[in-house]
Amino acid sequence: MKDLGELMQQMQEVQQRMQRMQQELETAEVEGEAGGGLVRVVMNGKGEVRNVSIDASLLKPEEKEIVEDLLVAALGKAKERMEEMVAEKMREATGGLPLPPGFSL
Repeated sequence: MKDLGELMQQMQEVQQRMQRMQQELETAEVEGEAGGGLVRVVMNGKGEVRNVSIDASLLKPEEKEIVEDLLVAALGKAKERMEEMVAEKMREATGGLPLPPGFSL
């Protein structure tokens, strides 16, 4: 039973690291940009958009579609970076242990 006790202790440690990771993800931020930085999006580790910045040069009625396309691209890049950050933090929290299929945050 000694092994079971050690396993339970390891699981508690992983659970504590996961809780810390969740807290870190709420405050961590990633940025996505498009159009050479004309559109920027800041997103936290939970996927919540925190800020959108659009260069004033794009704020013309005839640029509407371009701005919309750039905003979608910037959001996509921010989401990719957020997912990479979450995956890295997950590896840190679990000590590289593989998680069961279907397990997510």
